[in-house]
Amino acid sequence: MLYFRACSSGPARHPSEVHVTPAGLPLDERQMILDLVSQVRDRMFAPEKLRHYDEEEAFPEAEIRELLGPDIGLQLLFIPQEYGGLGGGARDMAAVTEAMGKVCLGVATGFLVIHLGSDPILVGATEAQKRKWLARVAEGTIVAYAVTEPEAGSNLSNLKTSAAPVTDDQGVVIGYRLNGNKQFISNGGYADFLTVLAQAPEGPSFFIVEKGAKGFSAGKPEQKHGIRNSNTTALIFDDVFVPLENLVGEVPGHGLTQANEVFGYTRLMVAALALGAGAAALEKVIAYAKERVQFGSPLIEKQGYTHKLVLPHVVRLEAARAYIEEVATRLDSGESDLQAEGSLAKLYTTEAANACADDAIQALGGYGYVREYDVERIKRDVKITTIYEGTNEIQQLIVSTSRWRESVKSKGAFYDTLARRLDSIHQGRGDLKADVSAEVIRLLDRLFTVVHEAKATRRQHVMFRLATLAALAETGAALTAKAANPAPVDGERLALCARINAALCGRAAMEVAGEILFGLGQWSPSEAQAVIDSSGFDYGRSQADFITDMDALLTRI
Repeated sequence: MLYFRACSSGPARHPSEVHVTPAGLPLDERQMILDLVSQVRDRMFAPEKLRHYDEEEAFPEAEIRELLGPDIGLQLLFIPQEYGGLGGGARDMAAVTEAMGKVCLGVATGFLVIHLGSDPILVGATEAQKRKWLARVAEGTIVAYAVTEPEAGSNLSNLKTSAAPVTDDQGVVIGYRLNGNKQFISNGGYADFLTVLAQAPEGPSFFIVEKGAKGFSAGKPEQKHGIRNSNTTALIFDDVFVPLENLVGEVPGHGLTQANEVFGYTRLMVAALALGAGAAALEKVIAYAKERVQFGSPLIEKQGYTHKLVLPHVVRLEAARAYIEEVATRLDSGESDLQAEGSLAKLYTTEAANACADDAIQALGGYGYVREYDVERIKRDVKITTIYEGTNEIQQLIVSTSRWRESVKSKGAFYDTLARRLDSIHQGRGDLKADVSAEVIRLLDRLFTVVHEAKATRRQHVMFRLATLAALAETGAALTAKAANPAPVDGERLALCARINAALCGRAAMEVAGEILFGLGQWSPSEAQAVIDSSGFDYGRSQADFITDMDALLTRI
């Protein structure tokens, strides 16, 4: 019996155990899956094959189905044990998603969408529906998630696809007829079944539609800028009959609740995808820099190269990874309502990964601009992570609104709690610049307070800038916490990353604070400076030893 199938035979975990021991697999089992992903990459997705799929815009259906088949069964990771899966947690899924993102973002998208399409069933289906449809997923079916429409992307209030009840002679509802169009649906042309969000009289509801249903059809694949080896299509529903048993939960009107329940999780996984793609680009840059000789020495020895194009991305991706791990641990420990955290992870990580991939092209020079060296494909691919599963502008709206409300409602306690944790870390580990990270957090809280008092929260640009700073500050806090309890093998490297990141956050804090406090024109220069001073933020201290730390980090990559 193969590894995934064998592991899924263990005892089911009771939900009450979540609060005692975080959900998920033992570390050795997770590592075995990650090793398997590496083997899959080498055997099934060689660079020349991925380039071919990219050039031909070809969906690797055979390889995707092999990933889902009995010899691999990668999808078993996210299926609960009681339905034939492994019962992996968010930490397991994030680690594997990152690994898949390093292989190829297009292939990883096709895999992750199977999870996304299963989510309405996981969170909202009846027990009978779960046993039927999750068993189908475990057997290796391709699934799609059909929500986006031509006029309803991130804003689902514009949902047009309708679900009209069909009744029998006694007036009892026996099913629904779906009419409408979906747009940009990943896996749409190959899915064996789809979870479709449609507007029933009681409100948005998810329906399961099988391939081949009368009246259902897929349009031609979209010609895309990136992830060209993923399948993205429009879908047409022309009077498609769906039996009542295929209404997720068998009670209409709960679709938005079901979708919102998993946004924190799914957006966290998009962040993990982007992290993998960024890490793949960075690995190529570092390998190139160590081999490429210019003016008598390797590029890796030239600070104008490394300190601009390499080291900042090492630090930012470590901060992203730390925050993803932190939020995933909270999910595995039973916390709910982490939508803002998922949005923050997506916002920070996808922007960091895009910047990393962009600089990877520059770092490789002319080679970076040609397809053979792959970084230009990674850059084209990773752009989608700032768009799908909610654009980053939507994430800025969610993060800024959530953190503004938390800060004001708690009268500063929300961020003060985080700052105090950093103070505590600083007492035990004075080498991490945790005090600087705490000062940035306190300045962020002061900015939310004064912006609220000045009614400047109506200025969307101001709120978006605060969201950007919140993302930097909170991911930085996660990196500092991780560095305070590091694995022995990378302790000094993480400490350097934490210190450098604190300096980068300090710069961003000064920039955002200056733009808002001096740029809005609502405070005098002395009043604006007083806000900064009241937080205890010391810009000079935040930049102390920055270049020295960068030099030291260079020796550890």
